[in-house]
Amino acid sequence: MTGWPMRARLRTRTYNSHLLQLEEHADAVAAALAELDARGPLSSLEFEDQSHFTDRSAWYGPKRIKHILRALWDRGLIVTHHRQGGRHYYDRAERVIPPEYFYASPMEDEDESIRWMLARRCQSMGLVRPIGEPSIWFGCGPAAQRAAAFKELVEMGQLVPVQISESGAKSWPAYLPASALKLLEASATAPRVLFLGPLDSLLWDRRGVMQLFDFEYVWEVYKPEALRRWGYYVLPVFYGDRFVARLDGRLEQGSWTITRWWWEPDVMPTADLLDALHVAAENFAHYLRANSVRVDAGVSPPVRQAMTIE
Repeated sequence: MTGWPMRARLRTRTYNSHLLQLEEHADAVAAALAELDARGPLSSLEFEDQSHFTDRSAWYGPKRIKHILRALWDRGLIVTHHRQGGRHYYDRAERVIPPEYFYASPMEDEDESIRWMLARRCQSMGLVRPIGEPSIWFGCGPAAQRAAAFKELVEMGQLVPVQISESGAKSWPAYLPASALKLLEASATAPRVLFLGPLDSLLWDRRGVMQLFDFEYVWEVYKPEALRRWGYYVLPVFYGDRFVARLDGRLEQGSWTITRWWWEPDVMPTADLLDALHVAAENFAHYLRANSVRVDAGVSPPVRQAMTIE
């Protein structure tokens, strides 16, 4: 919430992209805001308007209220109050954002805004390639402005330029938050297993992951089943300082079931790795609020033994 004033230019930009829709459905927009004022927070299912568009389809589905809510959310007129079972509940921004941030003077200077967005992006990702994938740079300006902003952030001491290479191979440039430098000097901790979600910030730059870890990952949830190589919602498995496997699973009736498991070609599961895998399964089951973890018979016995929790 502290970043609310700094995102003012981004909200203005996204508002312009929704302007026609908001004007075309001005009465419905006013009605939605009136309902929030009277009964908020509300999910999209709780508005009186449940009509469908007949002439369009989009990411948000055919319901008009979902398109309106997204446009109002992008503009900053409403925000997510909370989520329940993955569903967003919305309310007026001024009833959610603390007054000291909501009423703070907005950051309107374009260069300053881009520097702030880039610094936040670097903080989220940890290590950023300036030639990373286009989706990373939403709200961060065009390439020329980003290059200038990177240089200025280095001069301001917020970012540190680094070169990544291995065994004398060709290096590639990246930026690291200056606050992370101390982590390079920190003592190594015991390796642990992490199950990464497809949208984890470590995976935002897929090509960077390939260069740094020699691990190729594609989120196939939107691919037709016949075109998927791995599965619908495959999670990468990270251990120590590398990716060691990937899994596919589902959560049903309070049980997390692992349906498939693929070790990376050069990984030999040690006792320490399997012990760490068991701890990770317990932690992830707690996160999912699952009562048990089941592993299908087709998965290798060491993984079944490590991950099964009754």
